[in-house]
Order: sequence, then C-alpha cells, then structure tokens
Amino acid sequence: MGLLLAANILVGGAVFAIAWWFFAALLAVDDAADVEWRYDRVRIAELKRLDPFYRYLQPLIAGLARVNRAAFGGSLPAIQREILAAGLPRFWLPEEYLARCELIAIMLLPPLVASSVGIMGPVGIVMALVLAGLIAWLLRRRLAVLARQRLTLIKRRLPFLLDMLTLLMEAGSSMLQALEEAVHEFRGQPVAEEFARVLADIRMGRTRAEAFLAMRERLQDAEVGGVIGSILQGEHLGTPLAQIFRMQADVLRVKRSQRAETVAGEAGVQMLLPGILVMAAAVLVILGPFVLNYLRSGFDL
Repeated sequence: MGLLLAANILVGGAVFAIAWWFFAALLAVDDAADVEWRYDRVRIAELKRLDPFYRYLQPLIAGLARVNRAAFGGSLPAIQREILAAGLPRFWLPEEYLARCELIAIMLLPPLVASSVGIMGPVGIVMALVLAGLIAWLLRRRLAVLARQRLTLIKRRLPFLLDMLTLLMEAGSSMLQALEEAVHEFRGQPVAEEFARVLADIRMGRTRAEAFLAMRERLQDAEVGGVIGSILQGEHLGTPLAQIFRMQADVLRVKRSQRAETVAGEAGVQMLLPGILVMAAAVLVILGPFVLNYLRSGFDL
C-alpha cells in the first residue's frame, strides 16, 4: 500500500512539474542576448507545421532549450551539424532538438516509475530514472546514427550524379541546367536533396562557390569536402567543370573499392574468435560423451 502511494505521489509530482514548466515557459520573456533564431516567427511557424510534437509542446521545449543552452553549450555545435547531415528540417535549433529528446523521456517517466515500483519496490524509482536518462541518451545517439547513414547514402550515389553532370555539360548544358536535370533524375535520394539546396542557394543570389561551401559545412565529411574543394579549385583556375566531375567520380569509385577491400581484409580477423568458439564447441560435442563414459566407469571401479 505504501509503495502504491509513493508511486502515485511521484506521478502526481511529474504531472505538476510538466504543468508548471508549461505555464512558466508560456509567460517567460526571452533575454535579448538569446540566439537570434528565437525571434524568427517564420522559423517557429514552419517547425510547428512540420513537427506535431513541437506544435503542441513548444512552450515546454522552449523552457528546456534555455536550460540546455546553459548546460550543454559545448556540444550544441556538434548536434547542429548532425541535424543538418541527417536531413532534418533546418529550422531546428540544437538546444530545441535536445529538449525534444528530454521531453519524450520525461513523458515516459511516470509509467516507468509506476511499473518499476510495482515490480522492484522502492529500488524501482532509481531504475525508472536510469531508464528515462537512457531513453534521452538513445534518442540523442539516434540523431548521430541517422547522420552517418545519410552520409553513406550520399557517398554511394555521388559518383553517379557526377557522371550525369559530366554527360549533361559535355552535351552543351549549362551548370544550372545540368544541376536541375540531375536533381530531377535522382529525386527522393539524399544526394539530390543536397544538390537541390545548392541549386536553390544559387538561384537566391549566392555564388556557386558560396553554395558549395555551404554544402560542405552542412555535411562535414572528408570525402564530400574533398570533392567540393576540387570543384572550387577548378572554378578558380578555370578548369572545365565537366572534366572535374569526371575525375572526382573516378576518385570516389577508387575510394569505394579501397573501403571494400579494407572491410574484406578485416572480416578474417573478426571471424577468428567466432571460429575458435565453434571449434571448441565441436570438440566438446565430440569428446564429451567419451569423457563422461570414462568418468563413470572410473567411479564404478
């Protein structure tokens, strides 16, 4: 009875804390030194349109974001890079995305406390808190995994997109026409999304160098950055872009083959331990009955 009462008190406390955060964040006024994006109503409106979770819980997320800005300021740039590399809406601030992960964990805390206390007693409260923290950490790590997976997809398709740009430009298309056709051909794929942003930046008045530099800053990958660096150097020196695209596509294919050879070489080492365990199990299965028979006959004597 006492444990059930403690669980109910914790659940009520969690509900009260959430309600208090809601009204405090709703009435709070941001300091003028806050990030300028905080005042951009277009960004907030777009994020509400794209993310239902943000739409209904924006005051709570805003309150937690202020805490994250003070507590995790050093890791926010890395989170911002992962948000861009993962292809999430660019309207997210890193502290807000982190607050979203934390808020999901907080909302799961009451049922975790209730179930853990019913099974483990008072120790279940500590276990529930640990599980809630683990959930927030896993949601944060999921962002990094999404960024790596999307970068892998981009690097797999990038040589083919460069080949298409080469063919189109050698056929007489301009750079913008070739980009537009390639983006249309690879639509729905991450590599097309990135080059579509490059195309949009150029149409909005940026130079080609600035648009490609923005792409390099978004992805923060050595291979993609090397390709973009070669493109920028070629533009500066006056080298035909079609020739640069063809050379970079060949380089990416060579690097892909080298990665495959490296993985194949490491496979033998990684399979060594499982092979030893399988051999040991086979020896035990074969020799085990003989050893048991010998022991039994020795005991009978």
